[in-house]
Amino acid sequence: MRLAVIILTHNEEHHIEACIQSASFADEILVIDDMSTDRTAELAQSLGARVVTHPLAGDFAGQRNFALTQTDADWVLYVDADERVNEGTEAELRRIMAADVRAVYEIKRINVVFGQRMCCGGHRPDYPRRFFPRDAVHWTGLVHERTESELPVRRMGGSLLHHTYESWEQYFQKFNQYTTLMAERQHREGRHASFLKILLDPPFAFFRYYILQCGFLDGRIGFILAMFHGFYTMAKYVKLHDLTMNGDRNVYEDRHI
Repeated sequence: MRLAVIILTHNEEHHIEACIQSASFADEILVIDDMSTDRTAELAQSLGARVVTHPLAGDFAGQRNFALTQTDADWVLYVDADERVNEGTEAELRRIMAADVRAVYEIKRINVVFGQRMCCGGHRPDYPRRFFPRDAVHWTGLVHERTESELPVRRMGGSLLHHTYESWEQYFQKFNQYTTLMAERQHREGRHASFLKILLDPPFAFFRYYILQCGFLDGRIGFILAMFHGFYTMAKYVKLHDLTMNGDRNVYEDRHI
């Protein structure tokens, strides 16, 4: 049984070395690079990774599916460039592979925001599905992509350390990117954002992160992130409303040409 660690990258020269070093136990490290303009590919190759250049084109699931076609390993573990495989995880991966217990495995991911490990709120530890037999899974969704498989879902031991945000510039870049992608996805699904939704959903998003999910236990950064999650929700629905209005306006104009 061979294991491939797959890493998707775009201008990740500040993260890629530590990421690859944490996964050096793998039989193959495959980097799928989205046309990076920095030293990401060069650094990855210097550490023994195989680099394949392939444009993301805003389709995260498509990029993950493409990666599966670039390796013949029996099992794959997806690791993002800003993640690290924690000690002890290799033994669990090898145990599962040796027993050939075919399933889609969730792995604990500990999120680090501006240097602080988060325990609660929207950035509390989560359990993404990242480890499975290569031939058993298909990815769907442009953003917040998810796995589809006929195999059962199980939770494994081990963990990843996720360095989510290290600067506010990075935070707001992702903020803008993800709110746009989410609005576009919901627009394609035929969903709409009423003014009432724009008015009420953002404060509830803050309340859910800060109170229901105990974000207040993360101190000052917990409050700030909960507030920005409310703004994230508003921005997403404002962009969706704009897409809806522009679409309706175009239809109206077409009918009166």
